[in-house]
Amino acid sequence: MPQSPKTPLETLLSGPMLPGKLVWIGLRPQRHLPPLTPASAVLIAEHGLEGDHYRTSRNGGRQVTLISSEDLGAIASFLGRDHISPGTLRRNFVTEGINLLALKGRRFWVGSALVESSGDCAPCSRMETALGPGGYNAVRGHGGITAKIIKGGSVHLGDVIRRAD
Repeated sequence: MPQSPKTPLETLLSGPMLPGKLVWIGLRPQRHLPPLTPASAVLIAEHGLEGDHYRTSRNGGRQVTLISSEDLGAIASFLGRDHISPGTLRRNFVTEGINLLALKGRRFWVGSALVESSGDCAPCSRMETALGPGGYNAVRGHGGITAKIIKGGSVHLGDVIRRAD
C-alpha cells in the first residue's frame, strides 16, 4: 500500500495523470544498424527487450528507453525541421499523451509489462552525426527516460501506459 504524501510537493507529484499510449516500437539488432519497427515486442524482466542488442544479464538501469512524440516535436523544432524520425534517436518506445518525466522514480505499466523509471536518457555525441550540427543540444532535456523491467510481458502499438500507483 502506498504511503500518504508528507509534503505539499509530494502531494503534487502523486497527483493524478492521464494515461498515454505506445505509438512506436524500435528494436536495435546491432550497434549502428537501423532499428526494426515491429508492431509488438516482448519485455524480459531484469534483462531488456527480446531482439534488442542492449539486452543485459546484469539487471542494469537501461533495459528499455522511452521518448515522447511531443519531445520529438520539440527536437525537430529546435533544429528547424518539421519532423524527426524516432529511429534516429534509437529509443525503444515512443509514447504519446504522457509526460515521461512525471514518471521519475515510479513504476508504470506499458501494456502487460511493469517497468520502473531509472533515469534520464541523455543524448550521446552521435546526435551531432545523426541530426547534424546542434543535434546534441537539441536533444538535451528532451531525450526521454530509461527504465528497468520489473515484470516482463508483451507490448503492442496502441497499448496504454499508466502509472502503477
